[in-house]
Amino acid sequence: MTRCRLCGSAALTSVVDLGATPPCESFLAADELDRPEPTYPLHLRVCTDCWLAQIPPLITPEETFTQYAYFSSYSTSWVAHARTFVDDTVRRLGLHGGSFVVEVASNDGYLLRHVKDRGIRCLGIEPSVNVGAAAREAGVPTLTEFLGPDTGAAVRAEHGPADLVVANNVYAHIPDVVGFTRGLRALVADDGWVSIEVQHLLTLIEQNQYDTIYHEHFQYYTVASAIRALASGGLALVDVELLPTHGGSIRLWARPAEVAGEVAGGAAHARVAEVLDREKAAGLQELSGYTEFSARVAKVRRDLLRFLVTAAERGETVVGYGAPGKGNTLLNHCGVRPDLLPYTVDRNPYKHGRFTPGTRVPILPPERIAADRPDYVLVLPWNLRAELVEQLSFVHEWGGRLVFPIPELSIVEVNR
Repeated sequence: MTRCRLCGSAALTSVVDLGATPPCESFLAADELDRPEPTYPLHLRVCTDCWLAQIPPLITPEETFTQYAYFSSYSTSWVAHARTFVDDTVRRLGLHGGSFVVEVASNDGYLLRHVKDRGIRCLGIEPSVNVGAAAREAGVPTLTEFLGPDTGAAVRAEHGPADLVVANNVYAHIPDVVGFTRGLRALVADDGWVSIEVQHLLTLIEQNQYDTIYHEHFQYYTVASAIRALASGGLALVDVELLPTHGGSIRLWARPAEVAGEVAGGAAHARVAEVLDREKAAGLQELSGYTEFSARVAKVRRDLLRFLVTAAERGETVVGYGAPGKGNTLLNHCGVRPDLLPYTVDRNPYKHGRFTPGTRVPILPPERIAADRPDYVLVLPWNLRAELVEQLSFVHEWGGRLVFPIPELSIVEVNR
């Protein structure tokens, strides 16, 4: 990577180098284990002109998202989060039966089904063939496309402008951030709203959440860099919310620049200013905020390996829970293989019988934990901590404990 994908500057500085890993969602079938497995550098840099953190676009969205292993509806807490968002936004924006809502990267219809249930016209734009098919089977109208200016214009011409465009957990997933943002502007009505949820670089840095760096996440936003990204497509930030999802996210409320004007006074202005001040205080608009991150990442790796090796030497069993993309960054960076983690489990049947990319850890159904009664369960989707502590409370029956690797290694005793 020689130039920033947002502003074109050559002023890119290294933040953390995680080596070379396979794409995190490239789960292997049993008959693929003896085949070569491509790996790509995973090196996060920050542009010191616009402060967008980014990795090189070494894989294309088509390689990752045409067939996708992640189905949003398997997370109970995420479906509940979507329902709350829809309820609140219908009230906030005064949406009604005559309104039109579009979600970009709509996955399996986890959010739009709540819009549809309210009698509001909606459309999902989802590039993954398999998860888009699941959405249509659930009754959510879904177009199988990647969003760009042409797709946005075509949807607007056929269906009309959208009163609300939702883009949750996708703004980091597109290498052409300018083209994607222009696609959002093409979709939204001239007096409409765009709501974007994306992980906050502030919490990623503060909480050592380096496992959320992977090849399908091309960039990592502060509110300051998001303002510049939105402006590249003709949108202006008018409000921001801090969310606990994915370890710490921001919800960006934007409108077409022609109607947004300056954020002038009121609670929305105060929220934007407060977050910008927090980012500045953390040093994220200067190099000082990034210089210690690599050392803290190395400590996470050492602590996890020390725990796993010590447990193995004591004859204690450790198995995994979950097979998320972030878990594969962690396992590959730490060099964890089946000798230290004999398997992990996942609720998604698509992953059963497959193996984690790079580390080749088998993925089994969740029932295997109760059958084997391990001493420890390493929780890879640590961002769902509250949900999973409750789901896995049964490990207390045999004295088992949960292990969370991020933001620092913690061992938790659970009780019913």
